[in-house]
Amino acid sequence: MTNDQLKMSLRIYGNRQIKTLPGQDTRPTSARVRSAVFNIWQGEIAGCRWLDLCAGSGSMGAEALSRGASLVVGIEQSSRACAIIQQNWQQVQNEDQEFQVLRGDVLQRLKNLSGKQFDKIYFDPPYASGLYQAVLEAIASSQLLDSNGEIAAEHSPQNWIAPIIPAWEICREKVYGNTALTFYRIGEGGRGGNLD
Repeated sequence: MTNDQLKMSLRIYGNRQIKTLPGQDTRPTSARVRSAVFNIWQGEIAGCRWLDLCAGSGSMGAEALSRGASLVVGIEQSSRACAIIQQNWQQVQNEDQEFQVLRGDVLQRLKNLSGKQFDKIYFDPPYASGLYQAVLEAIASSQLLDSNGEIAAEHSPQNWIAPIIPAWEICREKVYGNTALTFYRIGEGGRGGNLD
């Protein structure tokens, strides 16, 4: 069986089909949750700068590109997944859109983004990875989130304790079956200030 035969597919915005790895290694965000996120951020995706952390198959970034994001950057540890993300994003990208796929440890790779800012950040690590606090702190200290931007952290609804990030606030929390989302933004007192 070839690698192509092992790949599964899923549909995104515009009824486009993208590839994903089989099994639970990359656990693509479900269609229900993807739809919910883009409904919440409706009207804010066109022209935005999107950061996809622990990108998996890249379905969220592909959806952002399909909806007109100007820049999509993905970080993913698996080299096999990175190859699929690259294919998926090339397939949906328009000539006026940019994307970049960074392979490696999410905390190490975030350092490479110093000086950049993003309007929307989607963070979907393995739920039991213990990465939430460290990654959100790294985003805050590097000021990667635009002052008017938002982060959505995908996690299990069970045993979730939302990380507390100084100068940030939780603006909404949603539960969709076995998946939950916690949304952060910079609080009024933190806008334009130093987040260190």
